[in-house]
Amino acid sequence: ASVKAISTICCTSANAIDVVNSLEETEIMMVPDKNLAMYTAANTEKKIHLWEGYCPVHEGLTAQACIKTKDKYPDAVFMAHPECRPEVLELADIIASTSGMIRSAKESAKKAFIIGSEIGLIHALKKANPGKKFYPASTLMECMDMKKITIEDIARSLELLEGEVKVPENIRQPALKAVQRMIDLSL
Repeated sequence: ASVKAISTICCTSANAIDVVNSLEETEIMMVPDKNLAMYTAANTEKKIHLWEGYCPVHEGLTAQACIKTKDKYPDAVFMAHPECRPEVLELADIIASTSGMIRSAKESAKKAFIIGSEIGLIHALKKANPGKKFYPASTLMECMDMKKITIEDIARSLELLEGEVKVPENIRQPALKAVQRMIDLSL
């Protein structure tokens, strides 16, 4: 929330290019993911200054692992998340956000896909596309932080109304402006 509070606008991997293109400024500082920033820079006329942060799961996916998986499933479409390293994105047939991958798989006539994103996405892809096959680009693409929250934890929190996160008002209000600006852009 503190970073959002000093930000002009927020973005996601699904809308980063549109958000950057919506800004009047010609130079943009993108945080925290350097790979998403590099991908955005390659797809816009703006000069992007990036922060050296990254998602450890996406950063951990190597080109070598992708080549090995592509060799194993030569007929599969390789979809990669824009937070992957540039050398991984160069190998991808499709670069898309999580929602973009689900949509692309659904719209494609192809029946097999290699997924360059967190391994849990494969469950959602299989559910949305029961007749298709999905393979992880690497079996190491598991985010243990995402796995800390269980459905039981969510149910308990909602039932007992516990676990509320309180953001100080002096951070909440400016952070909300950055988020709201992004939401307004998508309407």
